[in-house]
Amino acid sequence: MGRAVRAPVPDIAAPPFPVGLTWVNVAMLRMDKQIGRPVLVEFFDVCRVNSLRTLPYVRAWHERYAGHGLRVISVHAPGFEASRDPDVVRDAVARLGIEHAVVLDPDLEIWRLYGNEGWPARYLFDQRGMLFEVHFGEGGYADTERAIGELLGLDVDPLPPVRPEDDPDALVVAPTPDQPGPYSGPYAAGGVWAVLSGRGEVVANGRAIAVDHAGAYPLVEHDRHTEGVLELEVGDGVTCEAVCFTPGVSAG
Repeated sequence: MGRAVRAPVPDIAAPPFPVGLTWVNVAMLRMDKQIGRPVLVEFFDVCRVNSLRTLPYVRAWHERYAGHGLRVISVHAPGFEASRDPDVVRDAVARLGIEHAVVLDPDLEIWRLYGNEGWPARYLFDQRGMLFEVHFGEGGYADTERAIGELLGLDVDPLPPVRPEDDPDALVVAPTPDQPGPYSGPYAAGGVWAVLSGRGEVVANGRAIAVDHAGAYPLVEHDRHTEGVLELEVGDGVTCEAVCFTPGVSAG
């Protein structure tokens, strides 16, 4: 799952947020006004399962350290058609209990300023506005939390792993690559999810799943990395943009 790493050079300044972007749950923030406090910037997508899997940690860091000065900002960069709708994002922010700042980046302006390459990705800046630590993808959660504590001068006890595969010592197996559209067929993964929108239901391996909002829905979940076959039926009124596979701990 990877570890968070310190900035490769000591003086990479935080890019400013472009003017005119929509902030979902706070007034507009300016990066230059954050000098004096550490800032965690995270790129996410409410329709991406790996963003949802990272969310418990990001929420916890806001809850634990905002009172000590940490600013957490999630940049919503849509990677699916459904997640381009601002109302979808607003509804998800409320439904998922996201209380830290969220800014919409529909045209990937912030994404390009950062040279970002995927979801999720997080950038931790120090009190000078200089990059302190960076991590791409899932994992590295304890490393990031310890870095937050270091910047705040706190002796932190990192959040325990939410899932077995989040443990930095776990032997995690890479899953089948994500597949576009309503994929059915063989896979090897810890879990199977689908990016769905509309209203209706889908049937995954005989199990009916109600769809009432745009987002990532779990179809099949395993205790460990498992080989299986997905049979997915998408009902009327529902669109499936992709089927996504999550990593699992090795069964060996």
